Amino acid sequence: MKTTIKKYLIVAFLFGTFISYAIENSNTINTVLVKKFKVEYKEVKKGHTLTIKDENKITLYKEEIKNSGDYYKQFDFTNLKDGLYTTELEKDFEIIIKKIKIDNGLVNYIEEDTTKIFKPSIRLKNDLLLISKISFKKEPIKVQLFYKDTMIHSEKLEGEAVLNRVYKLSKIEKGKYTVVLISDQRTYVKDFII
Repeated sequence: MKTTIKKYLIVAFLFGTFISYAIENSNTINTVLVKKFKVEYKEVKKGHTLTIKDENKITLYKEEIKNSGDYYKQFDFTNLKDGLYTTELEKDFEIIIKKIKIDNGLVNYIEEDTTKIFKPSIRLKNDLLLISKISFKKEPIKVQLFYKDTMIHSEKLEGEAVLNRVYKLSKIEKGKYTVVLISDQRTYVKDFII
């Protein structure tokens, strides 16, 4: 009878340990050992750019995508310090940002913190400069226009989810123009000649 009670106690202890371990690890579903970590993006196109940056926005890795389709690549994060990192896929009209946290030798992919930033559309149609930008968070947008390296116009736009601006350029002032658009902690530059 003592043997039977010991068996039940051992089974109960093991079962309790197993349940405790399962509950403890249920909070770290997306955590893996730091040695290899797979970065993946769906529906990429040839020419898109993948960048990995640290929390100071310093680029640690940059690659131009060679093939269209789904992108999967394993990275070795062994030498990275604890902190936040981002993987950024720059597409034609948007940038998809995914966050990664390294803490005590573990990589935690933060799924709920994936962000999309829409890139501006800057076009020239005859002497009209057309600028469009979507910013659902209504981030401030600064627009600067240069003619031959001299600023000829600057404005800061706030509180707009969708920016649509048309600027009429002089038909007389021929030469190189540059548009600088600053939004979402990024700078977009486009040169054109009329």
